This record gives sequence, C-alpha cells and structure tokens, in this order.
Amino acid sequence: MAHILMPLPSRDADPSEVAVSWQILRERGHRISFAAPDGRQAECDALMLHGHGLDPWGWIPGVRRLSLVGRLLRARRDARDAHAQLCADGAFQRPLRWDELNSADFDGLLLPGGHRARGMREYLESERLQAVIAGVFAADKPVGAICHGVLLAARSRRADGRSVLYGRRTTALTWTLERKVALLARFTRFWDPHYYRTYLESPGEPRGYMSVQQEVTRALARPEDFLDVPPDAPDYRRKTGGMARDSREDEGPAFVVRDGHYVSARWPGDVHRFARSYAELIEEGDPA
Repeated sequence: MAHILMPLPSRDADPSEVAVSWQILRERGHRISFAAPDGRQAECDALMLHGHGLDPWGWIPGVRRLSLVGRLLRARRDARDAHAQLCADGAFQRPLRWDELNSADFDGLLLPGGHRARGMREYLESERLQAVIAGVFAADKPVGAICHGVLLAARSRRADGRSVLYGRRTTALTWTLERKVALLARFTRFWDPHYYRTYLESPGEPRGYMSVQQEVTRALARPEDFLDVPPDAPDYRRKTGGMARDSREDEGPAFVVRDGHYVSARWPGDVHRFARSYAELIEEGDPA
C-alpha cells in the first residue's frame, strides 16, 4: 500500500479529478492524504459539481437551478457519486496543512486541477507546494498531474532552476480545449465570461499566451515535448471534441502520457484512465 499526497486549494479544485482519482486509488488499497492551505476541509468547484450557474440565466436566483448547458459541462454522475463518498472520508475532512508537508513522508504525489481563478491561484502560485513537488521529483517518486495540476508541476523548480518537467514529455489542458470552453462561457455565462480562464493575457501578449498549454510548453526542454492526441489515434474525434468523457467501462475518449515515474492528462474527461495509469505506475515499483 502506497501513501499518496493530494494537495488541494481551499476551494475550486475540479471535483471529478479529485474524487475519481481518490476513489480509484483507494479501491486499489492505497492511502491518500489531503493537504489544504490552513488544514481545513477543501471545497471543490460547486459549479462543476452541480452545473447551476453555467446557463445564460444562471445569475437569476429563482431559475439558476434549471440547467441545460450546465448538465453537459458538470461532472458526470459517477464523479458526483464519488465526490459524495469523498466528503465522508476522514482524511478529506481533516487535511494536513501545506506548511507541515514534507516530501519524504509520502510514496507519491497526485496533482489535480481546476480552473476557477479565485480558488486555483493560491494553489498554482504556492512556493511551499512547489518545493514539496520538487522534492518528490528529485526522489523520483511517482507523480500524477492532470489539467492545471500540470501547470503547478511546471512551475516547480529543480536545484538548477529549471522546471521539474524540463526534459520530460507531458500533456496538460490543451489550448484547443481551454479555448472552446472559454468561448462558450462568453455566451452562456456572460456576466463572468472568464470563468474558464485562470490567467488572462496582458496587453501585447498573443491570445493563448497564458493558457495552460503554452505556459507548460515554455517550461519544457523542447516544444515537441508537449503532447496532444495524434491525428491517427483511435477515437480521435471523441478524444478531442471536448464533450466525450471516459468512464470505468469506456476509456476511449481519454488521453494520458507517461514518462518514467510521471503520468499526465488533460482534463476531467481523462480522469478514469489517468487514475488507473497512476495506480499502475505506483504498483510497478519501477519506471517504464
């Protein structure tokens, strides 16, 4: 049984990436410890959980619970069920504090994502978490990162000042996926059009410069080390369309990259295969 650390922001982590990963790892006999900034129970992004507020009328109190677009964008039922189980877990209810973390205390690390800026920035910009991540990479322990979790890894620095992902191959939330949902939000959530963009470009920066894909790519040794679904991949359209998500029974829509003791994925639609791949990595005991 491995002891896995899953750090979280105080709020707004993606419920699918947190809960499904926890569920699959726990079912395989592993122990998961959570960590939050102040040691209080974290809250996942409620909009991604129930979908209320993702439709054009989502700002109106009396009708915001009527979901059409929200039903398509929210977590799938299996992820919502996993989240309900997670909320009853003692380790989730009583997380460690970020300032008491020591990379030597854990056998591996899993970094979930999320996009909502108000909650995710404390996570993505935490020097303490970046130091812990650097320690785990330095010890060559298994690391899994999905979506914006890859961005947190990319910002973590080795002793030589380079990213821990320098020299590795990875994927993350692609600009194609991030742009699609950001454009949709400009219409369906017009009062909060940047809900799906954690960081926006400054004047003079090209569109997408502050996207997850482009920032992660700038941390790598070569641009081609950032991997997306190849055009000849089976289920290419399902993998790249932004609507199909994987499940326990169907991992066709998922895209996961492994490089040694490191596994990465793009978004909640990859989470079942991502969590299974990470569990298999832990259980192998040796890098591929």
